[in-house]
Amino acid sequence: MTQEDLTRRKPRIALMGEFSAGKSTLSNLLLGSRPLPEKVTATRLSPVWMASGSEPPYRVDVDGTEELVSIEHLEEIPVEETKVIRLFFESDILDVCDLIDFPGISDPNMSTDVVERMLEEVDAVLWCTHATQAWRQSEQAVWDQMPEAVKKRSILLITRFDKLTNERDRGRVLKRVQHETKGQFGGTFPISLLQALQAGDDYEKWDESGAGAFSDHLIEMVQELTMAVAGKAESLYVIGQSGDEVATSGDPNALLLTNPVIAGRDPDAGPVVPRRVAPSAGAKVHAISTPVADDVAAENQPEGDHLADSAQIAS
Repeated sequence: MTQEDLTRRKPRIALMGEFSAGKSTLSNLLLGSRPLPEKVTATRLSPVWMASGSEPPYRVDVDGTEELVSIEHLEEIPVEETKVIRLFFESDILDVCDLIDFPGISDPNMSTDVVERMLEEVDAVLWCTHATQAWRQSEQAVWDQMPEAVKKRSILLITRFDKLTNERDRGRVLKRVQHETKGQFGGTFPISLLQALQAGDDYEKWDESGAGAFSDHLIEMVQELTMAVAGKAESLYVIGQSGDEVATSGDPNALLLTNPVIAGRDPDAGPVVPRRVAPSAGAKVHAISTPVADDVAAENQPEGDHLADSAQIAS
């Protein structure tokens, strides 16, 4: 990797959480479409690293060997022998960062090695925790392994928040989670992913779902991450594990995300801007796009059905 490549390296953001916590639906929301065929059971795959491009998909064996694979037969890939599956396609968010979709951390049928051996590639995490059983001890145990450099740049999403039917329960869960995770995340957002998927161009419903606040913070997070990883070959996870400080580059060329577009919801969409940056007069400001309407029906299906299967609340 050349110095120019290092300077322009994109942040790598992991999607993590327990089984059926909403990672697949979050992936669909961020990308604006299903990255995998419906029949593929995403939760039974090795980590899936998604990046912008048109290269054919391939798997990386635990010994480093690369092998071309068919996207229609990903479930035939041996999980224990595969470090990561690489997929490439066009999506606005992949222009500014890579996404790594991890399997559920609590799957009793999957070795913890499947998750742990890919942590070395991670710069930050979007962690999904189910509102009705938010932030379990098993989640805390995994999160304790994360270095501070990753924690402070990560987001905790309390998913399926709409399953809490009254304000008292919502307030109690949010207060408890914020107390138990104090200082461990850069931000915590309750959100209904299903409502966000259904919102379309209705900005009031988009904000009511919690997606507005989350997407605003995500944009700022990606901007800061881009500066933090500029010029670094190793991930922030690796750098943080070594105990080294992660300084944000002062090089203005390192900020590659000036007014980035994160999956704009229509072809004429203006750039998404952080809350502290005012858009020009008359500009349309968009956030994360909603996938095709068919994905909305996936909310009540088991997460194993496909990547759009567990539309949930994110915090």
